[in-house]
Parts: sequence; C-alpha cells; structure tokens
Amino acid sequence: SLRRAANAKKTMELNPSHAIVRALKDKFSADAADSAAKDLVWLLYETALLTSGFTLDNPGSFSNRIHRLIKLGLSIDDDDEPEDDEEEDDEVPKRKKYR
Repeated sequence: SLRRAANAKKTMELNPSHAIVRALKDKFSADAADSAAKDLVWLLYETALLTSGFTLDNPGSFSNRIHRLIKLGLSIDDDDEPEDDEEEDDEVPKRKKYR
C-alpha cells in the first residue's frame, strides 16, 4: 500500500571503496566542520532518496545546497552578488568560504 511505502524504513548502503565515499572521508578527516563536505553528504543522501522513489521532506534545503555548490564550482562569492530578499532556510547554515 502507498501508506506503508511512505513510512518504509530507508537504508542507504555505501561502497567504502567508491571514489566519492573515499574523497568525502578524506575531506572529513582533514576538517570535520567543512560545510562543503556536509552539503555533499546531504546531497548524496537526498539524491539516493529521489532515485529510489522517495520524496524529500524539505526540497528547499536540497535546492539551497545545490545552489551553494554551483556557486562554489563557479567560484562565485556571496559578496559578489546583489542582496536577495528571499529568506534562507533555517535548517541549512549560511554558506561559508570553502577552500
């Protein structure tokens, strides 16, 4: 039934030898407070949920993480942008300077 599927226990299995998992482990070993690494872990989890047919509890957090990582990849600093009147999602910390 649909209700039982919605309440299904979610189990995420990771391959410890996968390049992404190894790189994330290295990032956390170097700096456990690395905001970019935390965003990447959450994105890995949330994309696994989506590809498995689940829905996200907070899609706004997902899109905020994606936007922060796009900015990071494009070397866009928040100081370089005009102020935006949109409210930030309370669950997601503001983007910090990444190395």
